[in-house]
Amino acid sequence: MQNTRLNTLVVSTSNQLGAWFSNPWRRLSLQVICLLFGFFLGTAVSTETGQSARWDVPAAAILVLFTEVYSRFFYSTRKSGVSRSLLAESVNLLKVGLTFSLFIEAFKLGS
Repeated sequence: MQNTRLNTLVVSTSNQLGAWFSNPWRRLSLQVICLLFGFFLGTAVSTETGQSARWDVPAAAILVLFTEVYSRFFYSTRKSGVSRSLLAESVNLLKVGLTFSLFIEAFKLGS
């Protein structure tokens, strides 16, 4: 790529964020926030689509498609000794929180 001002800004910002999240406590706090946001997102999606009964099946299909495609991507590129990027780990934890909240919602409906 050409070394434009926008490219320089994006690269320098990503390098600064990477350095800032190299601290283990900051990285852990970001991962916990992503997990909790995924939990909130799953609860919000199931509540909003449950109000209008027409969107239940398409929303479930979209969520299952997202989780399966991202799981395929995340776990198929696993190489021994290679650490994952922060973005990939964060999206995976968002997916885990989303899936967990949907299970909790299903248990609430079943009881």
